[in-house]
Amino acid sequence: MAKSAAASIKEKAKKIKLLIFDVDGVLTDGRIILDNEGNELKSFDVRDGHGIRMFIKAGFHVALITGRHSKVVERRARELGIEDVFQKCYKKVAAYEQVVGKFGVSDEEVAYLGDDVVDIPLFRRVGLAVAVADACAEAKKAAVHITKASGGRGAARELCELILKANGKWKELLDEYNTL
Repeated sequence: MAKSAAASIKEKAKKIKLLIFDVDGVLTDGRIILDNEGNELKSFDVRDGHGIRMFIKAGFHVALITGRHSKVVERRARELGIEDVFQKCYKKVAAYEQVVGKFGVSDEEVAYLGDDVVDIPLFRRVGLAVAVADACAEAKKAAVHITKASGGRGAARELCELILKANGKWKELLDEYNTL
């Protein structure tokens, strides 16, 4: 990434107060496993989860907006301390407007991590639009930043760290682990 592009991303990241994630293909690798009993299984990266918990601990807000509905997503959100979960959102803008209104933030104070064409309307709204490394070409083109990591494989952690570092919170969080 060019130095000026990196500086621009850092400036955008400094303004973030709310981070919104898509789920399938972002917090998971996009695979959906269905068993013979009708149960849906998803795989989540533990470091992504820890990054989200650190992000919340630092005083930021987190929400999930996803097109599918899954009890697994509800459970994972509870484990991570994410209260604002919008499922079965085919047009994500309505959920976006609701959560932005709840937290009283402007579009430029929101980051969104997505992976597919359904995420493009939110990419056009937010201050920091980020696509995972294995996102579709159209999503990557609409994003202002692309993670090095793939969805479900560290992309969420990477974005949390980027924002925490830009806001001077990362070292403070790490210091807590160094004093244990």
